[in-house]
Amino acid sequence: MDLSVVPDIAMRGQDDPHGRAVAVRPPTAGQLAARVRDLAGRPDAWWRLVRFDAAGPRDVPLGDGVWLTTWPPGHGGTVHGGVSTLVAGELAVVAITERGVTERPLRANRVRVHGGPQALTNPGPAFAVSLHAVSLHAVGPHAVGPHADEPDARP
Repeated sequence: MDLSVVPDIAMRGQDDPHGRAVAVRPPTAGQLAARVRDLAGRPDAWWRLVRFDAAGPRDVPLGDGVWLTTWPPGHGGTVHGGVSTLVAGELAVVAITERGVTERPLRANRVRVHGGPQALTNPGPAFAVSLHAVSLHAVGPHAVGPHADEPDARP
């Protein structure tokens, strides 16, 4: 029996030993959540990039499908990321149903995984800061950011 065509089990996750192209897989929701949680725990890596702008939410790309957003009081927008966390201030998810409009407050330092766009607003008296991540393979780099459908809100 010729076993030379059977890949070595120890090679799982590594480049193909036969030189074949290995497809790049987009990160899973769990991997995106881990990336956001890790970044949230290291504010020294991004806090200097925070920009407070009273005119509207401000997005700052951090690379590889991750960005931070500053939210002035009373402002909101649609987040197109798949994973997010609130690191400072207050944010609420706005939902419109047949029963009316509801706002559900987000808890700080809790990573949220959401399947689609989320409407967020800052109901608090101070700025809020949030971190977000999305798979670039899923939506393409042109749609990254909480306000991808609102070009005037981009940095």
